[in-house]
Formats: sequence, structure tokens, C-alpha cells
Amino acid sequence: MKIIHGKILIFFGIIHSLLGVSPWAFWKQFAGFTGKFFFKISEGLFEFPLLDGQMNYEHFAAFWFFYFGLLLIPIGVLVHHVEKTNGQIPKNFIWIYLIIVVIGVYMIPFSGMTFLMLPHATYMLYDSYKKHNTSNKQRNEEK
Repeated sequence: MKIIHGKILIFFGIIHSLLGVSPWAFWKQFAGFTGKFFFKISEGLFEFPLLDGQMNYEHFAAFWFFYFGLLLIPIGVLVHHVEKTNGQIPKNFIWIYLIIVVIGVYMIPFSGMTFLMLPHATYMLYDSYKKHNTSNKQRNEEK
């Protein structure tokens, strides 16, 4: 039994965060954030267009790209822990993960969601059904 899904999510989180601060992505924005010691990188609600604000979309994208990577890391740690202790990830989690990824694929088709996370979510679902069927078969043989 391979315990890999949590490690894959941790890997995605680390790579996503590192890519976010790289010269190929949002280095320019993060260099600007350092000038403020990462404090108040945005005006928050005052940038909201409904309040006649002007949003800085580059800062917004840089923050969320980096932050999403950071959020994937503890999720990966939790998934890894569940895999180790239970041997199986709950199907509810896998379906929710798949739905979130599919929404991301729909909204940003040419992205890591499409090329990395969608295959991973699909494999996670396949692996779950395979493990479920194997455990059922073993129970039936024991009877």
C-alpha cells in the first residue's frame, strides 16, 4: 500500500509557493512587499470596486498564488496522516477535492490545476475505489 497522496499535495504546495516568489512569476510584487515588511500589502476592502476602490490585481494575484501554495501544505500533511493511520482517504474529501479542482480547471484551463491537480484528483479517486474493492474482496474471502 503506497502512501503518496499527502506527499503529492505537500509537494504541490511547496512548488506553488516557491514558483510564486520566483523571477518567473511574482518576484517583482514580492520584492515590493518586502519594502513594507509584508505588512499591509493591500488596502483591503478599500480596494474593493463596490466601494469605488481600485484593486491592484498584480498584488492580489501574487498574494493568492503564494498563499494557495501555503494552504496546500497543511492539507497535504493532514491527508498524509489520514493515509498512514486509516490506510484510506475518506471519499467525501476526495470528491470535494475533485470538484474544487474541476472548478479551477474550468476557470483557468491552462494551469497547474489542469495538468497536475486534475490527474492527481482522478488518481486519488481511482486509488480509493481500488482500495475499497480490495478490502471488500478480502473481507468476503475471510468469511
